[in-house]
Amino acid sequence: MFKATTILGLRHKGKVAIGGDGQVTFEDTIMKATARKIRTLNNGRILAGFAGSSADAFTLFERFEAKLEEHGDNLPRAAVELAKDWRRDKYLRQLEALLAVLDQEHAFVISGAGDVVEPDDGIIAIGSGGPYALAACRALVAETKMTAEQIVRRSLEISGDICIFSNKHITIETLK
Repeated sequence: MFKATTILGLRHKGKVAIGGDGQVTFEDTIMKATARKIRTLNNGRILAGFAGSSADAFTLFERFEAKLEEHGDNLPRAAVELAKDWRRDKYLRQLEALLAVLDQEHAFVISGAGDVVEPDDGIIAIGSGGPYALAACRALVAETKMTAEQIVRRSLEISGDICIFSNKHITIETLK
């Protein structure tokens, strides 16, 4: 199965950014170094990224967009409803991916186990390099005057230096 790795999202000083590395692996082989694992949704009002199986993630993006539309662009409600469907549906339960979604007010990690987690600090990180990116991000938020976009980029670069399943081909999206 093809797996995509590190995603980092940050809400910081009124700004919102999400970034992802470009690496896609198949078992222990790098298959692609320039994948785009993040996107804007809802006319640029929501940022989303995935880690895990690429095909599964695209299915989840489609389902999540449908939930946003169904629930009037209410991010928390759409996240909970997707997680409920993901856990209950026999087909969806087989999907192996995580979603990271955020807007100006919320940041969630959504899993197939029915989890919808909103970290206290507005930082979400998923994938193999997620813990490294998260640690770097928390340190940078506390110790620098960098922008949200700069913090996300530098944190993902640090993760790319450490995690063998991550790289430094970074894509970033921000909310305007």
